[in-house]
Amino acid sequence: MGTGLILGIESSCDETAAAIVREGRDVLSNVVTTQMQMHALYGGVVPELASREHLRNIVPVVREALRQANVQPEDLDGIAVTAGPGLAGALLVGISFAKAYAFAQDKPLIAVNHLEGHIHAVLMHSRQQAEAASELAQQTLALVVSGGHTHLYLASQQDGAWRYRNVGRTVDDAAGEAYDKVAKLLGLGYPGGPWIDRLSLHGNPKAVLFRFTEINRGTAEAPTFDFSFSGIKTAILRYTETHAMQPDIAQRRAALATIANPTLDDVRSLCNDETLHLIASFQHAVVGNLLRQTFAAADHFGVTEIVVSGGVAANRELRQRFEAEAAQRGLRVSFPPPALSTDNAAMIAAAAWPRFLHGEFATASLNATPQLRLG
Repeated sequence: MGTGLILGIESSCDETAAAIVREGRDVLSNVVTTQMQMHALYGGVVPELASREHLRNIVPVVREALRQANVQPEDLDGIAVTAGPGLAGALLVGISFAKAYAFAQDKPLIAVNHLEGHIHAVLMHSRQQAEAASELAQQTLALVVSGGHTHLYLASQQDGAWRYRNVGRTVDDAAGEAYDKVAKLLGLGYPGGPWIDRLSLHGNPKAVLFRFTEINRGTAEAPTFDFSFSGIKTAILRYTETHAMQPDIAQRRAALATIANPTLDDVRSLCNDETLHLIASFQHAVVGNLLRQTFAAADHFGVTEIVVSGGVAANRELRQRFEAEAAQRGLRVSFPPPALSTDNAAMIAAAAWPRFLHGEFATASLNATPQLRLG
């Protein structure tokens, strides 16, 4: 083994990212170029535009990651890249570059599942802390919750290699997708998650009661802990219709379109109490559902450690309620640092390290797998 340095590349959606990570835990650089402002004009990610921007950004982003880490290409031990899931065209940009770069530098290529990357964004920190305290859990329950994914995994380490078992997933919309759709419905713009989280502080979270249907695709002996968020999106739409909120929504949407970079005060001034109560109630219900299913799974499988990752892991209320519930149950819960919550390449390089040690390398035939599964 050489330097322990892995170059990670991530291009699954609308962030072009590159990072240098040593031995799966020491982040030497983590460069992310986002396309958020461009896609906000369309109310969501436009795949063709995303691919074009990745082509424009991939080379400068990799060069900057190497520069910040003070690393030369020949110093690297391997090249890691997201193989899926994600947008096909976006994934292909990262994969094509990584394959060419690995060939040119004569370095092994490591294919990483994007969801595994999100899990390792937390694991590379929580495992360090646990090792220092001699509290390393044999099995970890991982909740991956983002704009495109809401999954529960049992993650275990065997002989240094990580293995995953999917024990819950969304059967329709992901939680982050529901946030964005509800925000768009209420005239708040894209991305909607941060706006809803910040505005929810100013509303009554129990003003409107939302219920979730229990979903279990398993058996009594082997249950699944699934999620569904399309129903609450429809419930919000019906609420706005029955309470004649459409004129206010249209006015808010038009007003925000005239503000280049709206502040919280700008947005809050355009939301009446009824809207703020609806926003707070929506967030309270979604976080409550995530919490119930996750801790029900923790009880069933007898785990002592929970990790929460993905873009929604940055949500203020989610962190507070998960931490309080974990403390009450005597469990350990960990979240990624803010810089590693959303899509990034450090998590890809971290997830690649165990695969590098076990010689799990990709071949030149590696292709994008938009619906790639984990476990």
